[in-house]
Parts: sequence; C-alpha cells; structure tokens
Amino acid sequence: MADPLAAQTIPALVQAGAHTWPDAEAVVDGEVRLTYVELAARVDAFAAALLARGHQPGDRVAVWAPNGWRWIVAALGTLTAGGVLVPLNTRYKGSEAGYILRRTGAKLLVTQDGFLGNHYVAMLAGEDLPALSTVVSTEPVPATPGGRGALGWDEFVAGGAAVPVEVVRRRAESVTGDDLADIFFTSGTTGLPKGAMATHAPALRIYTSWSELAGLRAGDRYLIVNPFFHTFGYKAGVLACLLRGATIVPMPVFDVEATLATIARERITVVPGAPTLYISILDHPKRSEYDLSSWRVAVTGAATVPVVMIERLQSELALRTVLTAYGMTECNGTATMCLPGDDAQTVANTCGRAIPDTEVRVAGPDGSTLPSGEPGEVLVRGFGVMRGYLDDEESTRQAIDADGWLHTGDIGVMDERGYLKITDRLKDMFIVGGFNVYPAEVEQALARHPAVAESAVIGVPDERLGEVGRAFVVLKPGARCSDDDLLSYARERLANFKVPRSVVFVDSLPRNAGGKVTKNVLRER
Repeated sequence: MADPLAAQTIPALVQAGAHTWPDAEAVVDGEVRLTYVELAARVDAFAAALLARGHQPGDRVAVWAPNGWRWIVAALGTLTAGGVLVPLNTRYKGSEAGYILRRTGAKLLVTQDGFLGNHYVAMLAGEDLPALSTVVSTEPVPATPGGRGALGWDEFVAGGAAVPVEVVRRRAESVTGDDLADIFFTSGTTGLPKGAMATHAPALRIYTSWSELAGLRAGDRYLIVNPFFHTFGYKAGVLACLLRGATIVPMPVFDVEATLATIARERITVVPGAPTLYISILDHPKRSEYDLSSWRVAVTGAATVPVVMIERLQSELALRTVLTAYGMTECNGTATMCLPGDDAQTVANTCGRAIPDTEVRVAGPDGSTLPSGEPGEVLVRGFGVMRGYLDDEESTRQAIDADGWLHTGDIGVMDERGYLKITDRLKDMFIVGGFNVYPAEVEQALARHPAVAESAVIGVPDERLGEVGRAFVVLKPGARCSDDDLLSYARERLANFKVPRSVVFVDSLPRNAGGKVTKNVLRER
C-alpha cells in the first residue's frame, strides 16, 4: 500500500491518500464534504478535462480564487496533468494579474468571479494575454462588452468525460520529483514581481518535517485561514494535511466569529495563522460562547510575535502546541521552526532552528559566518531552495550565490542554541497582516499620479496588522492633491494590503550623498 510520506510527487501523494485513508474526510467546505477517495476522483476529473483540451506537461494553469474545495481540486488536478500551478493573490487588480499571466504564459485560468465584489474576468478585459485560451469560473460571469468569456466549472470538467482514467494515470505517473510544480510570485526591490520556481519532491520533504514538528496527525481537522495563494496556506496547509491524513477546512475570508463558530462546529484541532488572527480571537468579546476545547495546535510567523500572545494561547485556550517558524517563498516557505516544548519566550522571540537537512547561517557583509549574538544577513542553503526565478537569470544570481546560499535580505541574530531571531530587513520590505509589501512597487504606482513628483513608502507599526504603509509624498510644483485623492488612486491600482494607510506631504525627501532616499530618517520621524 502506498505511503503518503514516501510520495515524491504531489499526484502520487493524492493517490496514496486515497489508498491509505479512503473514507476519511479530506475536505470540508460548507456543505461539500469530500473523502480522500472522492477528492482523488475530482482531481482526476479536472486533470482529464485539461488533457481533453490538449494540455501538455509543463503547461501553466493559474488559479485566482479564494480558499475552497475547487481551488484544491484545480491545483492538484493541474499537477496530476503534469502542469504547473500559478497561484494569484485574490487582492490583485487586473494589471497585476495580467502581468503574471503574461509572464508565465498561463493557458488556463480558474477564477471565482464576483468574490468580494471583484469581477476578475472583467478586470482582464484590456490585458494582452495571447497564451490564455480558457477561463473557468466557479460563479456565473456577467456579460462584459469586449470582455473574455468564461466556462462554468461543471461544463469544463464535463469536457474530460471521454478521457479514460488510464490516460490520466499515465500522465500523472510520468511526473517526477524534479519536475516544476508551482510558480509563486513574490515582489522584489525593483517593484516587479518575480516567479519563484519550486519542484515536487522538495516541497513534500519540507512539509513532512513541518507537519511532524507541528504534531499534525491523521484525523486532525485543520482550519486553513491563510490564503492558498500563499505558501503558508497551500504548502503548510493543503500539502501538510495530505501528507498526514488530516481534514482540510478552508475559510475564504477571515472573520472572527465565523472562525470561532467553525472551530466549535467542526471540532477543529489545528489553526495556523499570522499573529493578527490569534489576537483577534483572544480579544473577541464573545469568545467564551464557543467551545474551543478541540483546538490543540497553533503555528505562527510572518510578523513580530508578542510574548504575551503566546502565553495567553497556552493559558486561556490551553493549546498544547504553539510554535513559530520562518521562511520565504524562495525556500518553499519554511527554513526554521521551533520545537514542541519550547518555552513562550523562545517561541515569541525566535523563529526556531533550521529544519532537518537545511543550513541557516548569519553572515557579515563579506559573506563570513558571524558568531552568535551578532546581527547579519540570514542565508539559507539546502534542498528546499527554489530552482530560481522564472526567466530571470540575473535576479536568480543575485538571490542565490555560487555556493548555493539563498540571500534572504533579512537581518537576523543566531543564539548559541542555533535559534534564529529576525531583527530587521536589508530590503525595505514590510509585512502587512502576513503579506509582504515592497515599497518600490507602491512608489511606482504613486509616481503615475499626475500631481506626484516623487514618493517614499515605509512600514509603520500597527496594533492590528503589525505594520502598515505610510507614504511620504512630494507634489509637483503648483499641483494640489489630498491624501484621500492619492489613496483612492492607489486603491484602483494596487491590492488593498499594498495601499498605504496614511500620507505625509513633504517639501523634499531626505537623501544621502549618493542621492538615495534615506528611509531610516523617515522612520525616525
């Protein structure tokens, strides 16, 4: 009998789960409840529909939709057909999604049109997407003059009915652990998103370790609030569950009361998330009205973690396992992790130690390893480091040196136990509610406003989200513009988490002798 933990590809993992836990619940999404064997059948049906449309190994399929059972089926079906998954942030605007669809040459897009009022299909109406031949929407799409037509989900899947399951199996079995599995896009300091390419086997190996450290086990019920378009939601969520026989309970939008109700109703045992999620739960006035006694495991990261939050999770909710972890898209999302039993101070003030078979060190400007206690750039090396950035050899060389070390751009300190603490960033990136924001991208958007001469964006502390953006803006001579005007302009062009929360108009920006804006001076303000 196939062992899920021995799978070298994600299609093999899906089949192993169907053989190992056939009748166990794999996905619970509202009224839809899929066992492991039913999930495998739906995945095969989606893969068959792709094959019926002529999809070849390596073809890219994008998914622009919230957490839900169809996202999971589309992703796993794409990989079963030998394709490559390209997740899109549901907060993206049309131009942001269009850039990634063009860059990857995605042939098919799966979307949930109308999610949170976003008509994704209409957003793409003006985008030049020559490779995109098929759009599949899980919701009816209103007629849009000049817009793209979209197939309904059932209509698309029915198109694969004539493809024998043996053909699907042969395609799935042709996939190897070294084949490209997904391309997650992450912005860079240039402001243009870069696609981090990851293969099958390393992701499974990392999340075998992750799920072991988190204590994930068969029968666990895992509420996935973290979006699937992020490695925290997809790899530390969907893949981790499939590896251990846990039940995936996806949540499309974080709502505190809905989360509390779901934990109580579905007897949820595992809830990872950003610190914002836990603070919202702990401080909710109606928390005591819900039975949260089933909840056992919390895993956090992506932002500053308050010690008191860890202590409250342990004392007020009686969680047995509370861990922090650190990683980035370029290393499949995880490089370090705390150990079960680490005390609250360790969990809050560090992000753990290197996961098995991964090296993490703190380096000085010359690349030499610094002694414990001294801050420097965090470097990661090992099987989990990405293959590189899609069609971008220069950026790949800048990120991964000749010795295979991934330069994260984060500043950290390693203690004598090998536990890492992230203290700052070499880059200007800041984190809003768990999402990375790169100021250069925001500044480029603001620069297109007719009244703006230049701008500089920094992250400032925020009690709820950890950090939010603040834009320092210099207007063109004689131009007039209010902060509301500027923020409205930004909202039309950027995902909400990238939009600054405040604007400060200044006569000039501080610069060093080389003409570079000194953002540390702005932070001191």
